[in-house]
Amino acid sequence: MTTVPLLEVTGLGMDFGGLRAVDGVSLSVYAGEIVALIGPNGAGKTTFFNCITGIYRPTRGAVQLTPAGGSRQRIDGLRPHRIASLGMARTFQNIRLFPQMTVLENVMLGRHCRTRSSLLGAILRGPNTRRQEAETIDRSYQLLEKVGLLSVADEMAKNLPYGGQRRLEIARALATDPFLLLLDEPAAGMNPQETAELDALIVRIRADDKVAVLLIEHDMKLVMNISDRIYVMEYGKQIATGTPLEIRHNAKVIEAYLGEGGDA
Repeated sequence: MTTVPLLEVTGLGMDFGGLRAVDGVSLSVYAGEIVALIGPNGAGKTTFFNCITGIYRPTRGAVQLTPAGGSRQRIDGLRPHRIASLGMARTFQNIRLFPQMTVLENVMLGRHCRTRSSLLGAILRGPNTRRQEAETIDRSYQLLEKVGLLSVADEMAKNLPYGGQRRLEIARALATDPFLLLLDEPAAGMNPQETAELDALIVRIRADDKVAVLLIEHDMKLVMNISDRIYVMEYGKQIATGTPLEIRHNAKVIEAYLGEGGDA
């Protein structure tokens, strides 16, 4: 583990009028880690994600991003596309694909922030533009193979089963070449077989692509299986952090979320 985290969130707060949805949460993710953020419904987890990815401007606190070998940059207040271009990508709790586009086209859109063609170049279709298009297509096919969707590349995204749409969202996020991937309830709505495949996919992404992962998830079996560290929120506050074993036996977590005895 490096001494400088890829992502460091300090004292993050988010108010909506008189409602304090996130209250002083601090979190870090280091290179090579899979970190989970868990808690009951309404704990503020997705609001936290929205704050660190530029959808909301947090009321207080700081969010800093440090690419491996790069310089630290404060990102709270930046627009989502700018944060994505710096190397932090995300998926959403509610699937946000382009249903009338093909599976391949959805992934190709994710490459947009990594292409450099000018408007004139796109119109004239010069050698550089054609080269970038070919690279985009090749990379998109590689990512579809990684997530098990290569055989349906030409299908409309809306025709994929639910689990396939979830994996397509991950492929599109990976198309931005992130060093940190945020997954918001990636196993939601999946059957046990799909969840097991997702478990293996996340671990493979970490190993093969050297991408750290921060995920929100309610499936405790998946969380306990793949996470290096876990943060727990309740009513907007951070109530615990630790390894899966420590969290499983934490009295506050058992009371708030896991249930008597810590069964996952």
